[in-house]
Amino acid sequence: MTKRSKVFVPAVVTVASVGVAAGAALLARNRKDDVKDFIVAQVFERPAARASYTELGQALERGGNLIAGRAARAADTEANRGTLTHIIGIERWGQNRLRVALGQREFERDEHHPYKPPAGVTLRELQDLLSQTRSQTVDLTRQLHAAPPPEGTTVEHNSLGPLTPKGWLRYLNQHADLESRRLRGAKEG
Repeated sequence: MTKRSKVFVPAVVTVASVGVAAGAALLARNRKDDVKDFIVAQVFERPAARASYTELGQALERGGNLIAGRAARAADTEANRGTLTHIIGIERWGQNRLRVALGQREFERDEHHPYKPPAGVTLRELQDLLSQTRSQTVDLTRQLHAAPPPEGTTVEHNSLGPLTPKGWLRYLNQHADLESRRLRGAKEG
C-alpha cells in the first residue's frame, strides 16, 4: 500500500462521516415531524404497547419511589422547588389527558402551567404533592386496566402529537424520571 492510499482512506471515512452527519441534520431540519414521530414510537409507544396496564402501573410506582427519594435528598433551593413544581404540573396535566381517554372529561387543549402548585409552596409540601400526584396517576392506571379504552384511542400531547393511554403513562414516568435527575442535594449545590 502506498503512502498516498493510506492518506486517502481516512479522508474518505471523514468525508463519509461528515456526509452522514449533514444528512442527519438535514433530515432533522426538513423532516422534523417524521423524526418526532419516530422518537415517540421508539421511546414511548412501542415499549408501552408491549406492557399491560398492570405492568405500567408497577413501573409508575417504582418510578414514583425513585423520584420521591431524589426529592427527599434535594436541598431546599429555588431551582429544586421549580423542578418539583414542573414535574407535578406536567403529571397533573397528563392525568387530565388520561381522563379524556377514560371518557371522564372532554378534551381541552391547555398547557401544564395551571396544574402546577402555586408559588410559595414549601419543599416539604412539594415532596408530599409529588407522592400524592404519582399515586393519583397509578390510580388512573388501575382505572384504565379495569375499563380499557377502545383500541386505537389517542389523546393529543401539545408537542408530541397523539399518544395512546399507555404511551401517556410511559411518557409521564419517563418525564418525571428525567426531570428529577436535575434535583441537587445540599452538598451538590
